[in-house]
Amino acid sequence: MKEFYLVLPSIRSCHNVGAMFRTADAFGVTKLFLCGYTAQPPKPQIDKVSLGAEKWMPWKYYKSAKRCINTLKKQGVKIVALEQSENSISLHKAKFTGPIALIVGNEVEGVSLEILKLCDEVVHIDMQGQKESLNVSVAGGIAMYEIASQNS
Repeated sequence: MKEFYLVLPSIRSCHNVGAMFRTADAFGVTKLFLCGYTAQPPKPQIDKVSLGAEKWMPWKYYKSAKRCINTLKKQGVKIVALEQSENSISLHKAKFTGPIALIVGNEVEGVSLEILKLCDEVVHIDMQGQKESLNVSVAGGIAMYEIASQNS
């Protein structure tokens, strides 16, 4: 599998962070980038949900998500945000090759406009029901699965 990064800017819930560590491990994520006020291990709530993945999954903290993204871009990494927007395309229609960084947004506000402007592509999950959103860790898991299945 090619390099595959997960960027978590200002995720409010430690449980979501823990779930992201566990899911990232399952789908071959190379490294997680925790940005802004996203909680960092060790933290009991993260540790409980990640079931140990926080101990072996590589991660790094950046105060600024923008700085993290610009660093990855300079390394030739394609930046993909998971967010519903005017220009987003269906996750299942997107093509994921080469080194990729997936950005998932804050539980309430999603991916900020400032960050969306830095992205090479914005993808969304096609929804069937009346609700137009998923829990961030669930949505992130769906996207990680799709990217991993194409990028192996």
